[in-house]
Amino acid sequence: MLLGCDFSSAPSKRKPNVIAWGGLRSSVVTLQRFEYCPSLEDTQFALERAPEWLGGFDLPFGLPRELVETLGWPTDWAAFIAHYHSLSRPAIREAFAGFCNARPVGGKFAHRATDKLAGSSPSMKWVNPPVAYMLHAGVPVLLRAGATFPGLQPANTWGSRMALEAYPGMLARECVGSTSYKSDASAKQDATRLLARKDIITRLETGQHSLGVRLRLTHAQRDAVVADGKGDALDALLCLVQAAWAQQQHAHGHACYGLPASVDPLEGWIVSA
Repeated sequence: MLLGCDFSSAPSKRKPNVIAWGGLRSSVVTLQRFEYCPSLEDTQFALERAPEWLGGFDLPFGLPRELVETLGWPTDWAAFIAHYHSLSRPAIREAFAGFCNARPVGGKFAHRATDKLAGSSPSMKWVNPPVAYMLHAGVPVLLRAGATFPGLQPANTWGSRMALEAYPGMLARECVGSTSYKSDASAKQDATRLLARKDIITRLETGQHSLGVRLRLTHAQRDAVVADGKGDALDALLCLVQAAWAQQQHAHGHACYGLPASVDPLEGWIVSA
C-alpha cells in the first residue's frame, strides 16, 4: 500500500487529516480511497490498520541542525524526538523566539538543507504555517503507529511501515507555478483556485511533471478533489504521487527510496527534492 497524508497538528471534524490510499503498477499510481481522520488518535488508528505501507506525510521530520545545536538539544534523532515531544508548545515557542531574537533581521530562522531546495517553510516556524507543531504532534503519532523513517534511522531497523517526509507545494508549483490552488477561507475559494486544482490534477494524470508516474482517478474522485476548496484532498494526492516516486526508486535499486546519500540524519529530507 502507498499513502499520502495531508496532516494538521490539531485535526478536527471541520479540518481532518486526509489520507489518500493507493497502489503503484507500471508507473501508474491508482487512488483507492480517501480516509478522513478528525483526531490524532483516528490518524494513528488508520495507519495501524494497514500492516504494510510506504507513506508520504506533509509534515517535517526534523529541525535544522544549527537550531538544535544552539539550543543544546540532543543531536541523535531518536533522542531529539523524545526530548522535543516532552516539551510543551509554549516552551517550544519561547525557545525558538529566543533563537530568532538573537539573530539579525533577514536571517531570523534557521533552515534545513532540504527546506531551501524544496522551497518549503523553515521547519522551525510556529505560525503561518505552524510546521514546528506539526513535527511535535505528528512524528510521535507515526512512531506509535509503528512507522520507521528512512534517512533518519539505520536501515537495519526499518520495518513494514515506512514514513517519508513529503511536501505537496513543491510538486504543485511544478504544475501551476505560483498560482494559488487552495484556501481555508471559503471567501477565497474562487474560480481561479478551482481551475488551478483542475490543472494540477490534469498534469498528474497525464504525467506532465518530473516524477515519472501518472495518477489514475475515477470521475467521481476527480470531481471530489476539484470541489475541495481547502485543497486537503489534493495535497494528500500530491503526497501520494511523491510516495509512488519513492517506491519506484526503491524498485529500481535505490537503497533509501530516492533520498540522497548525504542526508543529515538529524534534519531529514523531503522526498523527491
